[in-house]
Formats: sequence, structure tokens, C-alpha cells
Amino acid sequence: MTKVLVLEQSKSVRNNLRERLEFEGYSTEAAESAEEAAEKCGRIPFDIILSDRTEGVSDTGIPFIMLSSDNTVESAVEALRHGAEDFVTKPIDMNRLLSALRRSVPGGDSESDDRVADRTVKHPAARTHHRSIHPDIEPIVGESESIMRVRRLIDKVAGSEARVLITGENGTGKELVARWLHEKSRRASAPFVEVNCAAIPSELIESELFGHERGAFTSAIKQRKGKFELADGGTLFMDEIGDMSLSAQAKVLRALQENRISRVGSDKDIDVDVRVIAATNKNLREEIRKGNFREDLYHRIGVIVIGVPPLRERQGDVPLLVDYFLNRICDENRISVKPIDRDAVDALSSMPWSGNIRELRNVIERLVVLSGDRIMLDDVKSYC
Repeated sequence: MTKVLVLEQSKSVRNNLRERLEFEGYSTEAAESAEEAAEKCGRIPFDIILSDRTEGVSDTGIPFIMLSSDNTVESAVEALRHGAEDFVTKPIDMNRLLSALRRSVPGGDSESDDRVADRTVKHPAARTHHRSIHPDIEPIVGESESIMRVRRLIDKVAGSEARVLITGENGTGKELVARWLHEKSRRASAPFVEVNCAAIPSELIESELFGHERGAFTSAIKQRKGKFELADGGTLFMDEIGDMSLSAQAKVLRALQENRISRVGSDKDIDVDVRVIAATNKNLREEIRKGNFREDLYHRIGVIVIGVPPLRERQGDVPLLVDYFLNRICDENRISVKPIDRDAVDALSSMPWSGNIRELRNVIERLVVLSGDRIMLDDVKSYC
């Protein structure tokens, strides 16, 4: 496994880079200062260093990639003159950085993104202890062809600006797919804002999306920005978009066509730069036929469609998910990981899981809380 040292003054950048790289299958360490980096290089045989400076790394004998906020040609030339293998500007484009890593590490240039993804998937233990980019972003666990296809689509689509429509039943992990699309995109350092279109009353959805001016309606006691403005520069995840009213659909369509919105109670247009990712558990083509959804909006949001499979169609992934959730839940409850009998796992694998992964996680949490020192088949029968 390729060992990478991240030498970066900013703690948040250090942590984000480490977590992104660990997700891709790299082994990482971090250092804040050149002295700390030198100490770690004396103990660990790093393959490459990602550094925000040339001082202290150019004489280590280890290849390094320069990370710089200065995107001038002069800075790039200076870094290369000091021995840098490559030069990547901030904010960091992860696709660009990963390509630079594969070119710079001996033997690494032939390893494709799919192979990195496959390696990560086929080592469940590594996924079990995965530290996500953000505390509430979990890995997409599984090695079935259907879920690997989802991961491959994420890798291909994330770096573009194409709008994505994520389809699938409740509990399949549509929000998780949306979050990874954002985290692997060029907008990763900007906001990820989500809105559940089904959870907001139809009379309030426009205010929620576009904001309102003070006095626009009875309860509008002050000006408020909507989700589009809050997501400016980043990603807006519109969950359950199939439940949105036709009136709101028309305004969303305008926002996507013109990249501008106007707050409720205002005639002033506001420019917004937002990538929209939408999700639904409905058949939107059927909703179009019924007159419940605009066909022109469907074509706007569905440039790329990612279908997330239900758990019953990927039951071979259940043991991996059980292992992952057991470790995660036991860690959250600050207890030792409970072993689970094979026949208990087999029983879980054979269940229909109408609530999909969300239901499976809830069941594992119930088993962790209610079972004894280990989870047995009788526990599954009693508590599932």
C-alpha cells in the first residue's frame, strides 16, 4: 500500500486530505511542521510527500508533490526547480491530485481508479475502520456488481458539473451517494446543503428554497436566505423531489435554466452557482404521465441517472454491512465489538429488508443493545 505523508499547515486541509486518500486506499500520516515531517520520515518509509512548502522536504530523498495557493506559472516553475514531482493548486481538485500521485509513485501510474476502489472494497476490515471525510459520511460498503457500478458512476460523474438524479427505494442510501458526489467534486470545500422536499409544506417550499424578504408573509419577521443561496458555490441536494408542487417545480426550473433566483416578496434577481443533485423514490416518468411532475424539469435534473439498488438485490453484501455496522455502533456506544455467529449472519442475509440499509442498521443497533456477549441466531429470531 502506498504510504503518503501530508505536510500541511492547515489542520482542516490535513485532515480532509488524509481522509480522502484513505478512502482511495492510501496509507497516510500527517505533519504540521518540517521538523515533525523529518521525524516521521526517519521512522516511516514514505513513498511520497504532499507538501505546502519546499523547505524541509526537497532534501529528504522522497518524491514530493507541491500543494500551493499560488497558481502562477512562476510558482510552479520554482517548485519544480526544487525537485517537486508535480504542482497542484488549492482548492485541491482530488481527481487532479490522484492523477499526480499515480504518475509520481513508482509503479503507481498503472493503477486505475476502479482498481483502487476494488482494493478498498475487498478488504472489509479496512472499510470497518474507515474515517470518513465528514463525521456523518459513511463509506459505500459492498462488493456486489450493482453497488460497484454505483461507485464507478460516482467516480466518473463527480468531477463534472452534470446534474445527477439518484433513484431508489427508501433506505437504500441515496443521500450517501449524493454526499460522495459532492465530496469527490471540485466543490468539496464549498457547502453541501440538503432539503427534503417531502418534509416541507407546499406553501413553504418556495421560501425554503429561494428565501424571503421581511414582510413577504405574516410570519416573515426578517429576511432569510434560501437553500439555493446557502449552497452557492457548492451542491444543493434536493431529496424526494418528486413530492414538490408544480408551482415550486416551475421556479426550480427557472433557477436551473438561468442560474438565478429571486426571494419570495422580492423582484430582485440573485445570481447563484449551484450544482443540483436530486433524489426520488418515485417513478418520475410515471409522475409525468399523471401530470404530477414537469417533463422539462425531469430532463434538467436527470442528465445523469444513478439507480441505487435495494438490499434484496445485493444480499451478498449483507455480511459486509453487518460487519461495518457492528464496528460503527459498538464504537459509538464505547463498547467492545460483539462477535456474531455465522448462522446469525446467514439469517440476516436471507431477510427481505423492505426498509433496506436503514432497516438493517437499526436491526444491528437493536442486536448490539439487547444481546449478550455475542450475537447468536436466537437473538436474530427474537429481535428482528
